Amino acid sequence: MIYLHIPFCKSKCVYCGFYSIANLHGKELYLDALGKEIALRRDYLDCKPITTIYFGGGTPSLLSVSELENILRLLGDRFDLGQVVEMTLEANPEQLTAEYCRGLRALGFNRLSIGVQSFQDPVLRFMGRRHTAEEAMKAVDNAAAAFDNLSLDLIYGVSERDNAHWRQDLRTALSLPIRHLSCYALTPEENSILYKQIERRSHAPVDDDLAAQQYQILLDTLPHSALQQYEISNFAVPGFESKHNSSYWNHTPYLGLGPSAHSFDGHSRQWNPANLKQYCDNMAQGTPCEERETLTDDDLYNETLLLGLRTRAGVDLNAVASRFGGTRREELELHFRTHVAPEHYHIEKDRLCLTATGLWFADGIAQSAFLV
Repeated sequence: MIYLHIPFCKSKCVYCGFYSIANLHGKELYLDALGKEIALRRDYLDCKPITTIYFGGGTPSLLSVSELENILRLLGDRFDLGQVVEMTLEANPEQLTAEYCRGLRALGFNRLSIGVQSFQDPVLRFMGRRHTAEEAMKAVDNAAAAFDNLSLDLIYGVSERDNAHWRQDLRTALSLPIRHLSCYALTPEENSILYKQIERRSHAPVDDDLAAQQYQILLDTLPHSALQQYEISNFAVPGFESKHNSSYWNHTPYLGLGPSAHSFDGHSRQWNPANLKQYCDNMAQGTPCEERETLTDDDLYNETLLLGLRTRAGVDLNAVASRFGGTRREELELHFRTHVAPEHYHIEKDRLCLTATGLWFADGIAQSAFLV
């Protein structure tokens, strides 16, 4: 699987903690550097066929169809793309014209992830989104004419939107021809505008109780739709789960390309600098510029718990025993029996899974079982 980070945006949203630049300056240098990195990293995945490609950001939909076509051509020159089953582009509504959607589909993209975040204009303005609710609806219409596999992103726990309006956002989303929905709690990432606003006290701290209430509303609403929860924040019509993101949670090796992108080869994790100039300079010199962390067995065990417990499928206890030893499996089961509330988990058919309510506490539950 390959992830490509497109670091350009028209403006920064208040909640965003991902690396991005609020202009298109340097795009040509970036595209040239990306081409060089594709060539330099061709052997990272041991020449195994690629099954998923994901363009994230930033705002990948700021790239033209011809620019995306050139990137795909470069990937095809260096990697075996004959077994790609899912190719996703993250997109903002304001770029999704009917013509652009048709062009993406012609290139082979078969999945769009649309960053709507809300269908309430006041909420969109607070978040710093550049589209309106009406424009979001039009974008989904344009996308649905070209794509069968559409995903929407929504954000909850926003104090500018009460529970009634959150229910309305969910009803609106579920009325659209989507196969996948991602819902994330508003989080003040350390390098985000919102984090700085809270530090300056120009915005109130995020209300965790409101987020918990709206997560429960989400869980209460989705069973009345065709979408089923398969991860803390992700819901899909069966068969339309994100194959790319599911591979992350299954600990599948992946290659990340572009500034700030991470890679994982099964034994170590590497990442590129979150700096466009440094990234381009290093690629111009022909030297991959990632930093590297070699993972111990304890690290891999902890990640297995952290990633697996995020999903409704949970952690395969037989795989834990095979990879880390039978004693480790026994210790894990004992930890849950003695330290985790019984209403938050269950063990069935050798799988350790969190319940719907337990998923809200997934990170804390996983960390309580970490090897230190």
